[in-house]
Amino acid sequence: LFTMKATVLATFFGVFLICTYAAKEATKKTKKAKLYVPQIDCDVKAGKIINPEFIAKCPPGCQDVKYRVYGTDIYASFSSVCNAAIHSGIIDNTGGKILVQKVAGHSGYRGSFSNGVRSLSLPRWRESFLVSEGKPRKGVTYPSTLEYSSPRSTAVKSGDTVHQEYQTPMAPSPATQMATTTPAPMTTMMDPSTTMPKPTATPATTRTTTVAAAAKTRPGLHRVRDTAFRGTSTSTSASNRNILRPNTGIQHQEPVATFQRAAGSPAHLAMETDSWKSGLSLFDTGFSSNEELNRKPLESISQGNPNCKVDLSFLMDGSWSIGKRRFQLQKQFLSNIAQALGIGSAGPLMGVVQYGNDPSTEFNLKSYANSKDLRNAIEKIPQKGGLSNVGKALAFVNKNFFLDTNGNRGGAPNVVVVMVDGWPTDRVEEASRLARESGINIFFVTIEAAAESERQNVIEPDFVDKAVCRTNGFYSINVPSWFGLHKVVQPLVKRVCDTEKLVCSKTCLNSADIGFVIDGSSSVGTDNFRTVLQFVANISKEFEISDTDTRIGAVQYTYEQRLEFSFEEYSTKQDVLSAIKRISYWSGGTSTGAAISYASEQLFSKSKPNKRKIMILITDGRSYDDVRVPAMAAHRNGVIAYSIGVAWAAQDELEDIATDPDKEHSFFVDEFDNLYRFVNQLIQNICTEFNSQPRN
Repeated sequence: LFTMKATVLATFFGVFLICTYAAKEATKKTKKAKLYVPQIDCDVKAGKIINPEFIAKCPPGCQDVKYRVYGTDIYASFSSVCNAAIHSGIIDNTGGKILVQKVAGHSGYRGSFSNGVRSLSLPRWRESFLVSEGKPRKGVTYPSTLEYSSPRSTAVKSGDTVHQEYQTPMAPSPATQMATTTPAPMTTMMDPSTTMPKPTATPATTRTTTVAAAAKTRPGLHRVRDTAFRGTSTSTSASNRNILRPNTGIQHQEPVATFQRAAGSPAHLAMETDSWKSGLSLFDTGFSSNEELNRKPLESISQGNPNCKVDLSFLMDGSWSIGKRRFQLQKQFLSNIAQALGIGSAGPLMGVVQYGNDPSTEFNLKSYANSKDLRNAIEKIPQKGGLSNVGKALAFVNKNFFLDTNGNRGGAPNVVVVMVDGWPTDRVEEASRLARESGINIFFVTIEAAAESERQNVIEPDFVDKAVCRTNGFYSINVPSWFGLHKVVQPLVKRVCDTEKLVCSKTCLNSADIGFVIDGSSSVGTDNFRTVLQFVANISKEFEISDTDTRIGAVQYTYEQRLEFSFEEYSTKQDVLSAIKRISYWSGGTSTGAAISYASEQLFSKSKPNKRKIMILITDGRSYDDVRVPAMAAHRNGVIAYSIGVAWAAQDELEDIATDPDKEHSFFVDEFDNLYRFVNQLIQNICTEFNSQPRN
């Protein structure tokens, strides 16, 4: 019996060893499977790649200003993928492997200088992407060949007119789309010699922007050429702040359960992207731990002063240099401001951020809806202490304060009033610039400025002029003594409530009168004319259109000119797009010079004084008349002219029409079907020019 048991045990043990050996061999074979990583060029933009998630290899030498990047941590999809990876610190200029994940369009992209790359700010874009270390995620199969978007043409018959529409292939919804993609016939360069990506250095700063931005559900793949003529509904313009403000940072008020989403969702992808970073926490967002998680219900809600509808943030100085007594005077000043404003849901709303070494939100815009409760809350604020890091506080407010979750109303101008005792202990210029580009109106109240003997201690001379919205004196108040602070309550309230003068609320997308001057000559043809109208519609839909925001007008010309619709005629985006669709092809000669004069008289002479006048002229041939003199007259009258030539258009005339510098305002394309390529570039140039205007 003993011998039999021993035999059975030996047999069982032998089978176990065989199975274990077989499993190990299978695992080894699995591990030996190579990951073929496609290579992309430096100029490849994320929006051109259809795959929602992929690993790619960047070549050396992508750190170049010509490969533009928009955003920080989360990037607009028309950014260079490889230069964005360098900006984020995932790779350096020697190249390397990266993991790219597409996420939803963002309401604003913040420019910054990082790792030798200057990224640009952008109010919004329809699709974003995240970049992380080129390490495959468990359970995800990555394509060995990337699929690029390529326009295809479909004929759509409308009455007797046949016109063309262009689109990129639609992507499956996020619920069904897997990272595995069937390779397209067109292939990219692959690197078969590499198996697994090498780990790269972890960025020192934890990036929480990606988590919140990716938490939004990603829509279908962004269409490069959106077909406005299909009768699909076009959403009305987002609020001014929603366009400009990236919804970044996770608020303490939101429960952690918010992030418990199914694996594979955009939020899950974004969190796993950063899961390799040590010490990452859902609450590592820059918010101070003393910020309350739960507010008691408001005892009463006031309608407030309807003549002062602003969303206001006060940056109060909590540094040790101010002392306890002057800190109390500052709180009394804020309390008096709250009383004078008339806080209420239909009027001004006010929140407070205290800064020292680091900023923290004392309470946000939706915490208190009447002056009494707000004043009581101000009285209870304790002093933080520390230095006077104003630049860090402005960056914090720009990123975290004016969010919908914090009570931002969108239609109300965003205003920041910075209280400074003496001078800041850090630099404010860069943080202020980014805040202004996001539509924030910055005021400074400086108390007891540096004496002559103290000026050598000031880190950034003229810091007020470098920070405020405009340098004309309207946005800055200097108070000689803390004991005289009460005297500026009414002047400050009057200024922040004067919404007509809060010019930094205006952005490149909501402050222009845009007039399209369209060549309807015989050489264009019916089908190509419809393509031009599609181009006009795709540009128009990127702007915030209303009677107080951007307005659109259109002129068609041959030998003669015809006003298709004026700036005053349509005040919604849908109405404008419908009006563009209804424009009928005229046919005739090409008198471009006369058309410019006509547009100047019929459109731009009726432009509002506070609007930027932008003319976008599209033509396919040389003009029968002179364009130089009419163009110069338009330029002198403040019209910013962009010229777009197709096919037989004359380059010298395009340059004469365009505002200087020509290379930023003049474009040429060989055929009408490629017009769509300039939509992004044109909007980008308009925004870049807007953000570079003087602040005096």
